[in-house]
Amino acid sequence: MSVEAGYNQWAATYDEVANPTRDLEKEACETMLQGRVGGTVLELGGGTGKNTGWLAERCERLVSADLSREMQAVARAKVTAANVEFRIGDVREKWQFGTGFDLITCSLILEHVEDLGHIFREAANALRPAGLFYICELHPFKQYAGSKARFEFEGGEKVLECYRHHVTDYTKAAAAAGFVVEDVSEWFDGGDRAELPRLIAFLFRNKAR
Repeated sequence: MSVEAGYNQWAATYDEVANPTRDLEKEACETMLQGRVGGTVLELGGGTGKNTGWLAERCERLVSADLSREMQAVARAKVTAANVEFRIGDVREKWQFGTGFDLITCSLILEHVEDLGHIFREAANALRPAGLFYICELHPFKQYAGSKARFEFEGGEKVLECYRHHVTDYTKAAAAAGFVVEDVSEWFDGGDRAELPRLIAFLFRNKAR
């Protein structure tokens, strides 16, 4: 099913059901960005506000964007800080979120995007020189094993439109847009490194231009 329709349906239960991917990404975000959040921040895939409040407490201005109005409605009810501006937008199209950001975060949405090059080019334009771009996504190893965004709805399973991205797909698209790798980290369920990693997180820096 389409990404927008799927997340609109998922919104009502997204925060309520067990979701290790959601919970582990929150841990990854807070760990990798500790001491790195400030100034103006663009949050892509803000969803139900999983990271929104934490980011808002650490920056001067936060623009939180999502494709799903229903997911964002949940976030709006949870996060009422005066420095947060909510936007509806599709990252697969030309971005209309503003420019000059110090940090962009992108959480669990790129499996729904076929063209990573577009994402990195738009991010480079939206960031200030030397700004940071944090990405956390389902690990390719998990994708190879069949994992993808899915949820239960009205007694049946809904599977969203997804694309596989290899690690080098991210790094090559980033380099082509003028980013350098600042950090890469793999995230495991319960920290068990004997199992497949669930998530991979990148921190890229926009080269000064």
